[in-house]
Amino acid sequence: MTHVIFGDLFLDDVRQYRIQKLAGTGITPLFPLWLRPTPALARDMIDAGVETYLVSIDLKQLPKAFAGRRLDHALLTDLPASADPCGENGEFHSCVVAGPMLSRRIPVALARQSSAKASPLRISC
Repeated sequence: MTHVIFGDLFLDDVRQYRIQKLAGTGITPLFPLWLRPTPALARDMIDAGVETYLVSIDLKQLPKAFAGRRLDHALLTDLPASADPCGENGEFHSCVVAGPMLSRRIPVALARQSSAKASPLRISC
């Protein structure tokens, strides 16, 4: 292995941490999404066929109804103006289950949430 690709967008402290940890290992960190505007990035990922679901949300930033939703154009429209479309302010965490970079779709189903902290997706591999 000669390279590791990270999806970091804006958090320079996280980027520097990754660079520091790989220093001297012979592994080169790559940050292809660094500083990309997130509204365009989210639309580009959706348009490219990347299937993503919100698996956890910060209830201080988003209503519980967003948990388990597919990240699609409708969700982008429904997000509050204060929310980053890629969740870069901690609004949500997501899980990619299909896209052109995967050889097959990861089967998922919505699960009943036992608590606000429980994941709304059940992944069946």
